[in-house]
Amino acid sequence: MLKIIPLGGLGEIGLNMMVIEYDDVIFIIDAGLMFPEDYMLGVDIVIPAMDYIRANRDKIQGIVLTHAHEDHIGALPYLLKEIRIPVYGTAFTLGIVRNKLIEFELIRYVDLNLINPGETLSIEPFEIEFIRVSHSTIDGVGLAIKTPEGLVVHTGDFRISHHADKMKNTDISSFARVGEEGVLALLSDSTNAEVEGYTMSEQEVAKNLEKLIVEAQGRVLVALFASNVSRIQQVIDIAVRCNRKVVFNGRSMEQIILVATKLGHIQCPPQTILDIRQVKKYNDDEVVVITTGSQGEPMSALARMASGMHKHISIRKGDTVILSSKYIPGNEKAIANIINKLYRRGADVIYSKIAQIHASGHAHKEELKLMLNLIKPKYFIPIHGEYRHLVVHARIAEKLGMDRENVMVAEDGSVIVFDKDGAKLDEKVHTGRILVDGKGIGDVGRSVLKERRELSEGGLVVVTMIIDEETGVVLYGPELISKGFVFDSATGYLVDDAQCVILEIVEEIDPGLDSRVDLLRKKLKKALKQYFAFAINRRPLIVPVIIEV
Repeated sequence: MLKIIPLGGLGEIGLNMMVIEYDDVIFIIDAGLMFPEDYMLGVDIVIPAMDYIRANRDKIQGIVLTHAHEDHIGALPYLLKEIRIPVYGTAFTLGIVRNKLIEFELIRYVDLNLINPGETLSIEPFEIEFIRVSHSTIDGVGLAIKTPEGLVVHTGDFRISHHADKMKNTDISSFARVGEEGVLALLSDSTNAEVEGYTMSEQEVAKNLEKLIVEAQGRVLVALFASNVSRIQQVIDIAVRCNRKVVFNGRSMEQIILVATKLGHIQCPPQTILDIRQVKKYNDDEVVVITTGSQGEPMSALARMASGMHKHISIRKGDTVILSSKYIPGNEKAIANIINKLYRRGADVIYSKIAQIHASGHAHKEELKLMLNLIKPKYFIPIHGEYRHLVVHARIAEKLGMDRENVMVAEDGSVIVFDKDGAKLDEKVHTGRILVDGKGIGDVGRSVLKERRELSEGGLVVVTMIIDEETGVVLYGPELISKGFVFDSATGYLVDDAQCVILEIVEEIDPGLDSRVDLLRKKLKKALKQYFAFAINRRPLIVPVIIEV
């Protein structure tokens, strides 16, 4: 039987990872991360739980990457640390992966294999054809997977574009050809299933950007995703026509520019590129800065410029700042904060709410319908999106005439089985989210997050005491130290009364008990929480430090 098992990406934006399995052979599609949600205090990134992969590591023959976005390749180093398997992808995707593996000191252990759009990869019993798709980064592919049970199509992240350069368009003819062969199942990007119509063309975005840059009287700073190579090329072309120099700013931007330039995806006259240290030598109307920071990241290049902390550039009156990207859900407040900072410094700020300066990389409703009509699958499985996106996409398929029982809304961990009897959702496998904090992987769980939330909301109170083991007499303390709870000068009666509460608890417990210290800690925590809640209506984290001598 054929099994398709999503380990991430079905029910959230990010974490994209999928297992394709037949008998004793497995290959994986993508290994993505997700950025932490608000309640994940201190967490750097989130990766999918890989228990199923560990349990079946001997069956895994490789991992196929659809494109170079972090939500599809960000967890790859964590996977390759545990399981050394071949990696397959297009040139640009592998270029970005190579930099990532160098950073993680894994490059010498990993076999990177180039597969171009239009070529076929053989992982017996699978034949995997790479089909070019248009997205908000370059060199993206969908997959046509021949299996013993039938043909499975995975669209990857895609949109239907009509660019003059055919190499930047989704290869509609190949998807149509595959559809004519007969498709068992279609797995299709659902991110924009709620959005009517078609995606805006990149040509329209380019026209709007050029108008803004031509009209700007001073410096122009364009903030965008570093991976959006096509948009970067658009801004370079506009700068050349406007006789402006181009400055690249931001570590990830510089890395991607190097890879894209080496592969010929970025083309720019050498005399147009300007080192950021030379900016002050040119008039304001002679410069365009292409920078990271469109999502309001606190330490990004744009944020440092807006705060006056950047080594070479500070935002000032007369600057035009263009945020040419989509808001990632959860980043709205950070983006609003940086827009306010830019305005305070006198800049003119252009963003998606007031100008059409970004085109989505994900297909809208009419494009999703076109893909369904081209592929004509027997079974349809919406992927890549929050649960509501999957449901809306499923309803689109039903309205196009697909049988409801053949439209399968799966979630992370669902086992979708195809055999001679058809398709069904089997029992789930274990999946979930692993939190990465610094060098710790998975060591931050619910209890740690709960403590961090308590610290952030109520602060910390540490109680220190030394007690005579035989008599139970307090030899030192109780001393109370608070952080993030109240000002030291304002503790006054709170400390005095809290000490009384502590001493009463000490007197209640007879000396000589084997578990006296543990019992003291437990009772102190409860009593002090009740006291502080009553006295000041706050709930700090209580940490008793009790030593018996």
